[in-house]
Amino acid sequence: MAEAARLARDDDVVLIASGEYRSDVALWMQKRLTIRGTGQRPVIYADGKSSEGKATWVIRNGDFTVSNIEFRGGRESENSDGAGIRFENGKLTVVDCAFIDNQVGILTGNHSGAVLTIENSVFGLAPKSVTWLPHLLYAGRIALLRVTGSRFHGGYRGHLLKSRARISDIRNNLLVDGEGGSASYEADFPNGGEVTLVGNVLGQSKLSQNPTIVAYGAEGAVWPQNRLKMVHNTIYSEGPRPAWFLHVFIDNFSATPEVMTRNNLLAGIGRFTALVPGKHSGNYFAPASVFANPAIMDFALGADSWLRGTVNPITPDPERLQPEFEPSPVGKMQVIRGTLKWAPGAVQLAAPLKE
Repeated sequence: MAEAARLARDDDVVLIASGEYRSDVALWMQKRLTIRGTGQRPVIYADGKSSEGKATWVIRNGDFTVSNIEFRGGRESENSDGAGIRFENGKLTVVDCAFIDNQVGILTGNHSGAVLTIENSVFGLAPKSVTWLPHLLYAGRIALLRVTGSRFHGGYRGHLLKSRARISDIRNNLLVDGEGGSASYEADFPNGGEVTLVGNVLGQSKLSQNPTIVAYGAEGAVWPQNRLKMVHNTIYSEGPRPAWFLHVFIDNFSATPEVMTRNNLLAGIGRFTALVPGKHSGNYFAPASVFANPAIMDFALGADSWLRGTVNPITPDPERLQPEFEPSPVGKMQVIRGTLKWAPGAVQLAAPLKE
C-alpha cells in the first residue's frame, strides 16, 4: 500500500487485488483518487503498524473514494486512537467497506470544511480494553457527516457512532450493538449541530452500562444552528432497566435547540420525549414481541400488526424526512414501495408469514 500511495497520481484509480495485506500502512497525499478493492474484499491488517502514528491509512487532504476494502486491527499506543482510516481534510466517500477490531474505525480531523460520506459499510467488534474508549466511527468538527445503509455492532464502552459535525445526516442504518456488545451510546452528537436521524434501527445491548441510546449536546454546543429531527426510527433496548431513548442535554445550550420527533417506534421500558421541548407526534411504545426476530436483526412487523396505519406520512416533505428506504438484516437498504398504511419505526415491509 505504501508503494501504491507513493506512485499514484491525481485522478488515478488504484485497484487492490483480493487477499490479505499485513503491516503495509499508507499515507495518501493526492488531491483526487479512487481506491477500489477487486473481487472478494481485500483485508488490510495493521498488525501493530500505523502511518504517522495515526491509522492504517491516513488521507491528508483531497477528494477520495474508497470502496470494497476491509481494515482490521488498527492500534496506536500513545493516544489509543489507532484508526482504520484517519481522514484529515477534504472529501472522503467510503462505499462497501468494513472496519473491524480497530480502536476507531474511521476518525476525522476537525477541519470545518471536510465532508465524510459512508455508504453500505460495516463497523464492528471494538477491541476490549479498559484504558480507552473505542468508538466505531468518530467524526470531529467537520462540515458534514452522511451515513446510509450501514451496520454498526459489537461496541465496547465507547459509542457506535459519535459525531461532532455541523451537519450529521444518518439514514437507514442498523446501529444495533447485538449479542455480546456493550457500547455506551448508540449515537452521540456531543456538540449538537443539525442532526437528522431517519429510518434507522438503534438497539442497545443488555450489557451496556449506560441507559442512554441517543445523546444530543452532552458536551456543549459549538455550532450556530442546533436542530434535531428524528423520524421513523426503531429504537430498541434489551436491558432490564429503563432506557433513556433520547437524552437532550438542554442545559448545555444557550438557546433551546429545535427538536422534532415523529413516527418513531420504541421497544422496551424507558423515556423518549419526556422533558424534551419540541414537536412530537406519532411515536409509539411497544413490546419487543412485535418484531419478527431481533436476534437476527429482523425488525419487521407482521402484516396484520396493530401498529400499521397508526401514523400519517409527512406531506409536504421538502426536507425528505419521509423514509424512501429501510435497513435490511442482510446489510443492504430496501426500497419502500406501495405503503398505504404506514407504521411507526424504520421497517415498513411486512415479516414473512410463519408456516
